[in-house]
Amino acid sequence: QDYHAVDILLAEIDVYELFAFKHCMKRRVQLALCKELDQRMHELKNELEGYNSGDSEEINKKKALDALKRMENWNLFKDTSEEHHSYTVARDSFLAHLGSTLWGSMRHVVAPSVSHRAYHYYEKLSFQLYFVTQEKVRTIKQLPINVKSIRDGLSSLLLPSQKSMFTQHMLSLSEEPALMMAFSMARRAAAVPLLLVNGTYRSTVRTYLDSAILQHQLQKLSEQTALKGEHTNHRSTLEVPVFWFIHGEPLLLDKHYQAKALSNMVVVVQSDVDSWESHIQCNGRSILWDLRKPVKAAIAASAEYVSGLLPSHLAYSSAHETASEDWTWSVGCNPLSISSKGWQLSEFQQDVIARNYIITGVEESIRVVNSAIQRLVTERTSEQGFKIFKTKESVMVEKYNSVVNMWRRVAFMSRGLRYGDAVKLMSSLEEASNGFSHAVNSTISNLHPAKCARQRKIDVQLDMTTIPAFIVVFGLLWFLLRPRRPKPKIN
Repeated sequence: QDYHAVDILLAEIDVYELFAFKHCMKRRVQLALCKELDQRMHELKNELEGYNSGDSEEINKKKALDALKRMENWNLFKDTSEEHHSYTVARDSFLAHLGSTLWGSMRHVVAPSVSHRAYHYYEKLSFQLYFVTQEKVRTIKQLPINVKSIRDGLSSLLLPSQKSMFTQHMLSLSEEPALMMAFSMARRAAAVPLLLVNGTYRSTVRTYLDSAILQHQLQKLSEQTALKGEHTNHRSTLEVPVFWFIHGEPLLLDKHYQAKALSNMVVVVQSDVDSWESHIQCNGRSILWDLRKPVKAAIAASAEYVSGLLPSHLAYSSAHETASEDWTWSVGCNPLSISSKGWQLSEFQQDVIARNYIITGVEESIRVVNSAIQRLVTERTSEQGFKIFKTKESVMVEKYNSVVNMWRRVAFMSRGLRYGDAVKLMSSLEEASNGFSHAVNSTISNLHPAKCARQRKIDVQLDMTTIPAFIVVFGLLWFLLRPRRPKPKIN
């Protein structure tokens, strides 16, 4: 608790420092809020001195000492003022900025956006790595790739309760005519405008693969046995096909990407260029990509394919009904951060993955239970069917209560941020929901024979409006089928 308390004090000091530099320093008219913040800074200084001299941990003492040294060099609130006014504009501006920051943290950190798809929890992830080269290669060791770094990076996508499997395939464009046709049809070239640091534009010609065309062609090839995995139809195993194209010349995906997650596969491109000027800039300089090592982009695309994990700077804008970008949140040393070179997912991103699994599992469980209840609601009741229903009622109630108890356990664990424990219940929750649905279907199937076989008495109601119709029909039949008198034959 002391560790977090010191961090909270340091964060509070940072906020006050930012406000003081913006609204308090070098002002001819001093604000009343600056005086209040000055008093609060004295209180924070006393609290930090307590951590520095008390029986705190060494790391807390070091943080407190560094903060005190920084505060001694400040002169944020000491400017003399000619006149003292109570302005509310600065306070409102500060609160608006603080509210915007908190709202941004909710959208990008606490409850980040996910890709628009359902992401189920699987006990095993089977990565099918297809390395596609221009010419045939005998062994995978001859490829310009680091298989160990790829496997380690993809393994970071797994939760502690999941297991991974890797299968490597080598394909050659020179020996696979269908694959060569898919590559040729998807290959494009376009003039792309590039925004430079000085604000001017420059036109560059880029060779890229159209992901939509490539996906369509590869989907046709997936029907062949050579491109099918061993765990395609297993419910407990998710197969992740990763097509890794190794090309000599600079090659990208959809003009700007090294890797991309599609609906049923992940596509990665690799080239022999160690310094490629990308379309992204940071701190007044263009970010250079090493096209020889697209591992970071491949991990980010695989994370989106497996769990819907998106970069932290992306969020959904309800006002515009589309994705929005706030590059302030593109931080951290992980594969989804544009400005870093990290290959491992953070613990926070692991929690986001688990939370996505939990949301999908609970939503599907609710959908299955509601569908079963709706089938019971639409079923017509009868005296004989009610007796059969009573014999099955206890089983359905037991199955339903088990599902509700699972919901409560998942909610309790999620409230305590125990996502790793909650995600382990997804398989049991699915079984409980399907068990309730099967019990409802069994009950309904037992009710239908009762309608046909148990009903001894048949009630026939005579409609008076049909009597004239019967008379007309009988008259026509008599006229057509009446016996005719034989005519004598005269020679």
